[in-house]
Amino acid sequence: MDALLVILFMAAIGAIIGGFTNSLAIKMLFRPYKAIYLFGKKLPFTPGLIPKRRDELANQLGKMVVEHLLTPESIKNKLLDPSFKKALEQWANDELEKFLETNDSINQWVSKFGLQHIDEKTEDKLIQYVEAKYAKWLEELEHHKLGSILPVELQERISSNIPAFAAYITKKGEAYFDSPEGKQRLGIMIDDFFASRRMLGNMVQMFLGQQSLVDKLQPEILKFINSPGTTELLTALLTKEWDKIKDWSVGELEEKIGRELIVNTIKSSITKVIPIKEYTNKPINELLAPFKESMIGSVPKLIDWSLKAVAGRINDMMKVLHVEEIVKQQVESFSVERLEEMVLSISRREFKMITFLGAFLGGFIGIIQGIMVLIIK
Repeated sequence: MDALLVILFMAAIGAIIGGFTNSLAIKMLFRPYKAIYLFGKKLPFTPGLIPKRRDELANQLGKMVVEHLLTPESIKNKLLDPSFKKALEQWANDELEKFLETNDSINQWVSKFGLQHIDEKTEDKLIQYVEAKYAKWLEELEHHKLGSILPVELQERISSNIPAFAAYITKKGEAYFDSPEGKQRLGIMIDDFFASRRMLGNMVQMFLGQQSLVDKLQPEILKFINSPGTTELLTALLTKEWDKIKDWSVGELEEKIGRELIVNTIKSSITKVIPIKEYTNKPINELLAPFKESMIGSVPKLIDWSLKAVAGRINDMMKVLHVEEIVKQQVESFSVERLEEMVLSISRREFKMITFLGAFLGGFIGIIQGIMVLIIK
């Protein structure tokens, strides 16, 4: 009976010592958090292992993450994994359909991101861009002749259409002077002509009368306008003027027309061709309805292209991101208490098992020591 008590006593002592030492060793990984000094000298084993080696731990964790966990190859394989691609396509389709079905206008939608009056700003930027391009173009071509910069096809088209344009002018002139308005205007012109020539006017009116003079001149004017020679003369005059215009420099053309008029014409044309305010105030589902199917159909190709592009540049991206440095800085910024909490949250069960294992081994060794003591006695 005494022998059994000795063995049990030795086993209990061994278990307590084994469990306590393992538990103490685990706690000494983190504690004490700071060095302890006694009589000006630092006590050994203070601070704990992890607080003491935190910088080294941060470096090693950074290297481990980059070299073994978040390697370019592992990220590239994940990006090109069919299941990941499929999940990404599904997410992109869902988000795109939500966007295409919204009743908000583009102005309302971008206002959620803090952007206001996007239509006015876009229109202003577009006009400023065109104005800058026009100023640069004018600076480069100011001394060039129009005939040297206009496309040959355009010049030939204008030249070939001059006879038709002359015929159009004579036709409109005939229609005007043959109308009551034209006849009335002709009478006013006759009055203005004779106003400074009163004697001549009185003599003509005395013999013919004003209305009779208008009736006699109107057919003659129409006859003159309808004459083939008139069209030919007008064609020759227009051709001559067109040749003069081609000999103008770009600067001369701007001077004759006026920069303000040209710029305002450009602005007006831009707002008509690209009605930005109209587009940005339309509901998105209405504005993009004609393109909905094609946009959704292009998602797989866009995702595939994007993933391949990212995978192809992953090495460069990893270098730019400095993942190792990020991990190092994050670990260094953690308090020792947080590091302890993180490690224990992951390995608390394993640490308990180590403590129990120490107690078990201590108890087993105690039993062996108790038997050895009895044998020696």
